[in-house]
Amino acid sequence: MSLVLIKTFLSIVETGSLVKASRTLNITQSTVTSRLKSLEIDVGQTLIYRQKSGIVLTSAGIKFHRYAEAMNNMWQQAMLETSLPKGMEAVCNLGCDPDLWPRFGRQLARKAHSEHATTALTVHHAASVQLCEWLTTGVIDAALTYRQTTLPNMTTLELEAEELVLHATHPDTPVRGDPNYVYFDAGPEFGSQHASEYADAGIANHTFGSAIWVMDYLKDCGGSAYLPTHLAASHVREGNLFILEEAPTFTRKVYLVTNDTALESWPWLPAILKSPNFH
Repeated sequence: MSLVLIKTFLSIVETGSLVKASRTLNITQSTVTSRLKSLEIDVGQTLIYRQKSGIVLTSAGIKFHRYAEAMNNMWQQAMLETSLPKGMEAVCNLGCDPDLWPRFGRQLARKAHSEHATTALTVHHAASVQLCEWLTTGVIDAALTYRQTTLPNMTTLELEAEELVLHATHPDTPVRGDPNYVYFDAGPEFGSQHASEYADAGIANHTFGSAIWVMDYLKDCGGSAYLPTHLAASHVREGNLFILEEAPTFTRKVYLVTNDTALESWPWLPAILKSPNFH
C-alpha cells in the first residue's frame, strides 16, 4: 500500500470532497479518483461514498481513517528521527492531555530542554482516550494522561495526584444549589464520587470536559465548578476565583505512560520525574 494513496485519502477526508483534495494536492481530480479506487482495491472495501453535498465515510472508511492517520504520523516521525536536526541524538514523542500541560507537560519540556539538550521533543495534545490509541499505534512514545493503561510493553508511572476543589466567582456562592454550577467531567471515578456527595443535586445545566474551558466559561459567565488547584491557583491569588472551603474535595490520579523500548533511550526521564521539584 502506497503512502501516496493514504495521503490522498486523508486529504479527501480533510477537505470534504475529491475536487478540493485535487486542489490541495495540486493534481487532477481524475488522479484523486484513481488513487482512491486503488486504495479501496487494496483494502478490499469501499471507504468513501460520493454525494452532491460532499463525501461520506463508510463504516470501513471510519475505521480505516484512524489507521491512515497513524501510518501517516508514523511516517512523518520516521523522517524526523532519521533526519534529526544537527546536534540531536534522539527524539521524544510526548502526548499530553491539555489540562496537564501547565503542571507537568511544561515542566517536562523545560527540563528536557535545559538538562538534555540533545533530545528533540515533539509534543501532541489530545484527550486521554486518544492518547491511549496513539500509544497503541506508535504515534507517540509517552503520554501524560489521566487514564491508567495495561497495554503490553508499556510502563505506567503514577505521578502526584491533583486535587479538585470547588471554586466560584463569588465568595458567598452556596456549596449546594448554585443555579450557575458548571460540571467538570473529570472522569468516571470523579463522577462516581461527585454523585455520592451530591446525591440530592440536580443535573448541571452546563458540562465541560476540560478544566481550562471551565475556567474560561466562569470568567465569561460566572458560577462555580470543581477545578484542579494547580490550574486555578493564579486566579485565586488575583481574586477572580474563590475556594468554597465547606465543600468536599476530590483527587484525580495522573500518570505518565511510556513505551518500554523508547524509555530505554531516555534514562534521564525517570530521574526528572523523581526530582523533588517536579510536581
